Amino acid sequence: MVVCVAFLAHAVSAAAVSDSPSEPKLTEPARNWALEALNNEVLLIQHPDSYLRYKYHVVDEKGDQTRDQIETPEGSVARVVQRDGRPLTAEEDAAERSRLSAMLQDQYGVARHIKREQDNKKMGVRLIRQMADAFVWSYTSGQPQKSTWPATSGDLVVIDFKPNPKWSPPDMEAATLTGVEGRAWIDPHSKNLVYLEATLTHAVNIGWGMVAHIYPGGTAKVDQANAGGNRWIVQHIVERITVRALLVKTINQRLQFDTFDYQAVKAMSVPEAVKLLLDTPLPQR
Repeated sequence: MVVCVAFLAHAVSAAAVSDSPSEPKLTEPARNWALEALNNEVLLIQHPDSYLRYKYHVVDEKGDQTRDQIETPEGSVARVVQRDGRPLTAEEDAAERSRLSAMLQDQYGVARHIKREQDNKKMGVRLIRQMADAFVWSYTSGQPQKSTWPATSGDLVVIDFKPNPKWSPPDMEAATLTGVEGRAWIDPHSKNLVYLEATLTHAVNIGWGMVAHIYPGGTAKVDQANAGGNRWIVQHIVERITVRALLVKTINQRLQFDTFDYQAVKAMSVPEAVKLLLDTPLPQR
């Protein structure tokens, strides 16, 4: 689940919509809606020919940071611009600028960054594609439901998911899915996931428990929104899990992040994005 939850960050063909846009047909199997939403989640990760610059606020075991982040065809790069809700000190900014400048001077460092970004995307896409079979999908009672999220209006299709007892995970990352169940809210018109909540209902062992043991009771909640031009993005995540890593250390992971201030940008290389970040003045508040 450690590798998967920016997993559920991205978690949850041919579902029909009725002639009345406010009344989606629910005669299709719930799994069809899941397939449509999962296909769109792959696009959310890959976002071909669509690149954004945005602020990324994260609170985790490393502290409270706000980053200026730019997407490129090779992956994303970011510069820390605030800590604990305040602008960086001169020393903190110098350290951050030094980190990014060093990246520009190290072609192997850039290559490693690009490979890491591409590997993360591939893993995310692989997990999402596995979810269609990893879960049993069913309609929640009382359909459709009115949206209470600003990302969309009108009715939403709501489906529940729980582990499929007939499915076997093909790798360690996918093993996390065997312990997760929850609910997904889907916009019936765009077929995009609007909101998801999930719970780890029983313990999961990764690598027979030698790599990690994930305790039951962990939770994740995800909001997604249209950032403009039908480009959807993860807007908000709250995650709580407890993991024992390598049979030694138990870690209570707490993660919350929000994205905002979206701007469309042209396709650029990682070095070009780094230079743009370095040329941008720090926010004063």
